[in-house]
Amino acid sequence: MSIPLASSHLFTPLHVSGIELRNRIVISPMCQYSAADGCMNAWHIQHYGMLAQSGAGALTIEATAVEPIGRITPACVGLYDDATEAAMKAMLEGVRAWSDIPLVLQLGHAGRKASSERPWRGGRQIPPDAAEGWQSVAPSAHPMIEGDRPSTILDRAGMERIRDAFAAAARRAARLGLDGLQVHAAHGYLLHSFLSPISNRREDAYGGSLENRMRFPLEIFDAVRAAFPAERPVSLRVSATDWLEGGWDIDSTIAFARALKQRGCAAINVSSGGIDPRASIPIGPGYQVPLARKIREAVGLPVVAVGLITEFEHAEAIIANGDADMVGLARTILFDPRWPWHAAAHLGARIAAAPQYVRSQPSRHRDLFRPV
Repeated sequence: MSIPLASSHLFTPLHVSGIELRNRIVISPMCQYSAADGCMNAWHIQHYGMLAQSGAGALTIEATAVEPIGRITPACVGLYDDATEAAMKAMLEGVRAWSDIPLVLQLGHAGRKASSERPWRGGRQIPPDAAEGWQSVAPSAHPMIEGDRPSTILDRAGMERIRDAFAAAARRAARLGLDGLQVHAAHGYLLHSFLSPISNRREDAYGGSLENRMRFPLEIFDAVRAAFPAERPVSLRVSATDWLEGGWDIDSTIAFARALKQRGCAAINVSSGGIDPRASIPIGPGYQVPLARKIREAVGLPVVAVGLITEFEHAEAIIANGDADMVGLARTILFDPRWPWHAAAHLGARIAAAPQYVRSQPSRHRDLFRPV
């Protein structure tokens, strides 16, 4: 039975630095591990076409590597040459032909988590001398898992190469007409590994103090922001805590978010963990929502709350209570690609739908759909 509401907070529009969202539901980036040499293919066209018809306010495209060794697996998407750009263009044209959902691209570099197997093959490191493997790079040589091959320590030339690769990918994304970008600085990948004292053991200007550990991720953000059109937003995804003693924590995240705000960051997507498999994470519905609220209150930037948000009333309450400005769905929307439709019906709201689907609405929800 639907809950009668005068108006649903989850389904109120939101303006974020040039993007108009019809509602507060955003689809989080979810790797598909299905590319060939970094190139998207028919899987991505049908996958993102499906999600583009979900009714969500925005769709974030999966983590996209800015150089080949920045891919998590050999089957991850890239945007680092003409071939990967052309493949992404074909996907975008397929989606754009039938949907005007705002499309945001997540740019990232896997760092020490690169050269890994696809999750359904175990996800372990592929040695650099194996057929599909390569040598990973990181701020320090400290491996994530004992027994893994240590990463090569990035020198200044390597850091400048990666910075320039982020900027080049941002320019390609602008050429492709992406509505926004998200810089990936979470989950133990390269930028997060610079932030966390657990993975960053450097003794130069990029290690040690909080200011030093933030330096390279901020340089990357500055490069992306400068390379992408000023009227389109650039946001960032962060792990707000490592869930480990002596690791990256919420206070560090707030300091980082304040620095990002000064640089023109449009929003913060608030996740957590990923730096070390020994972390003790209190996983449960909405377990990361308090982290999002703390950042929102302390910094004043729009935030996205993520993590085991599956129930309609829970998502509604997160927005109504001021915990976050948007709710990010990942596995939830893979399991139920029409979750926004069902949430709107449950909460007594209306939602945009393609005309081809309007006749699908049940008789008890005759006013559910509005034209796209």
